[in-house]
Amino acid sequence: MNPESFAPTHFRWRFDAGVALITLDRPERKNPLTFDSYAELRDTFRALVYARSVKAVVFGSRGGNFCSGGDVHEIIAPLTLMSMPELLDFTRMTGDLVKAMRACPQPIIAAVDGVCAGAGAIIAMASDLRYASPEAKTAFLFNRVGLAGCDMGACAMLPRIIGQGRASELLFFGRSFGAEEGKAWGWFNDIVAADGLEDHALEAARRIAAGPGFANGMTKNQFNMEWNMSLETAIEAEAQAQAICMQTRDFERAYEAFAAKRTPVFEGD
Repeated sequence: MNPESFAPTHFRWRFDAGVALITLDRPERKNPLTFDSYAELRDTFRALVYARSVKAVVFGSRGGNFCSGGDVHEIIAPLTLMSMPELLDFTRMTGDLVKAMRACPQPIIAAVDGVCAGAGAIIAMASDLRYASPEAKTAFLFNRVGLAGCDMGACAMLPRIIGQGRASELLFFGRSFGAEEGKAWGWFNDIVAADGLEDHALEAARRIAAGPGFANGMTKNQFNMEWNMSLETAIEAEAQAQAICMQTRDFERAYEAFAAKRTPVFEGD
């Protein structure tokens, strides 16, 4: 993957100074997902594992909305006609998108404006940081369409972000919540006016990109791995991770800059 020349078919991509911006591009339908956009997003996040020049990713909104979930006509209707093996292929593919987002070393920032529903809420959930406009409305609405709330890792990840009781309320009732409630719960990191939301997220991404890229990737990796570890195992894993980071040139650069009383310039190695 060459981020400079990458030209996806089913979403927008912009890359500059180590930061990639992804936006779905069907604003007239509030940016729903299709079978093809699911698959291309999954493949893109998988490829980012090897795209070392990409230091951070912003998943943005377009036309006043983030993502309305699976397209009713292009996904939901065909699903009602599929066999069980075909349905399982689909649900595994959607879960693979979350796995790919969590496995890529780059921190992902969701900039949520307007509707953020269903699989759109899952994409925000799978991100590392979330910023909202005051108009943001998030809903894990699977229950409202006759499906279980346990979709794409929601029962594993959502309680870790907002707590078991709040996650239960959202997944059993499928109700939406706004920006202020989301910030109070710890779902959103901050609320920013819609006309400055993307710039705010990009600036945060640039700050991450200016940091030690290898070490940031290690932090994200440990966040993921330590969900299934005892405290003793986690502390040992972090000891090993930190020892690895101490062998990087960025660690030396930070020391040399401190000694010289200047700001370090990290290069990600």
